[in-house]
Amino acid sequence: MDLNEIRAQLDVIDAQMVKLFDERMHLATKVAEYKKEHNLPILDEGREREKLTAVASQSSEEMQDYTRMLFEHVMEISRGHQNKILHPATAACPVWDVIADAIENTPKLFPARASAAGKPRVACQGTWGAYSQHAADKLFGKPEIFFVSTFESVFNAVEKGLCDYGIVPAENNTAGSVRRVYDLMTEKRFRIVRAIRVKIDHALLALPGTKKEDIREIVSHEQALAQCASFIQKEFPNAKVTSYENTAKAAEYVSKSGRTDLAAIGSPDCAKLFGLVCLSENIQVSDNNRTRFFCISKKLEIYPGADRTSLMLRLPHEPGSLYRVLARFNAHGINLTKLESRPIPTTDFAALFCFEIETPVYSEDFAGLIRELADDLGDDFRYLGSYAEVQ
Repeated sequence: MDLNEIRAQLDVIDAQMVKLFDERMHLATKVAEYKKEHNLPILDEGREREKLTAVASQSSEEMQDYTRMLFEHVMEISRGHQNKILHPATAACPVWDVIADAIENTPKLFPARASAAGKPRVACQGTWGAYSQHAADKLFGKPEIFFVSTFESVFNAVEKGLCDYGIVPAENNTAGSVRRVYDLMTEKRFRIVRAIRVKIDHALLALPGTKKEDIREIVSHEQALAQCASFIQKEFPNAKVTSYENTAKAAEYVSKSGRTDLAAIGSPDCAKLFGLVCLSENIQVSDNNRTRFFCISKKLEIYPGADRTSLMLRLPHEPGSLYRVLARFNAHGINLTKLESRPIPTTDFAALFCFEIETPVYSEDFAGLIRELADDLGDDFRYLGSYAEVQ
């Protein structure tokens, strides 16, 4: 057979598969109606395992794995269809009710709230010159900045109502996620109301009179050190590299040290703030070096244009648990832009997964996904917020 003849036969088989799939989905509708009437759960794991074993055994040996994969996907689609029947848009869903209320009642302009002084009070880790301060200024203009020493203190300031908002770094496009922030996200209660990307230009900062050849130690935040690793290795292969709590704090430390064998990595603005000189500029690995920051609040606020959502799901350490969630995103046509997993210390290898998805908060597919996850996962599902990301 030539290629056209093979394709003609494939077309015939595909038409038969479409007809059979349509018939199968009609039967899935009847299954959903029966389960709804008798108050039965959608997922019958025992039945699905038996079915997957049976269809695999009916296939040729070389196709058994592919057959199992095909039917796993078909069953996931079937469950999604049944979910829509069992949980229509008019049904009560506490999580969705909170989201819908926020969409309706959040003011149309960002930011929504202000402190008694007339400007939002924003918690940032570090001191003047920190990149989190730059992110806060880009989002709010000139807010009242409340500096704290740790990322945890940012979350605490927001949670306790000491600040209207908090700014925390989430990830860098060259050094990856800020693990401490993601760990805190699993522990703290907060909402994400905005994301912003800030271009990061690092400089090597030292006291006036310091010579590059005299430097024996370099201090900065671990992310900045990672972003400048190539420069450090090339220019200072024998220097001691010390992690510091914050780039601006590192610059402040150098300014007070009196040492001419010490340098910090931070923003060029820190040189002016702390009386330092720039020995080298733009020392990061990539000129397109950007860090994403989350703006967090205590209350859920969803502003117009929100097209990103952060979710947190606790999934068991067993085959297929993550796949079943990813299949739901696919079934609703929702793009997954980030997946981060963090261990749960109090459990036996269970993991907490942080998802970022890209879809308008007003779409029916988004509402359907939230309802499904909230209903199926219960307390193992956390909605962190829907927001726009700006640059």
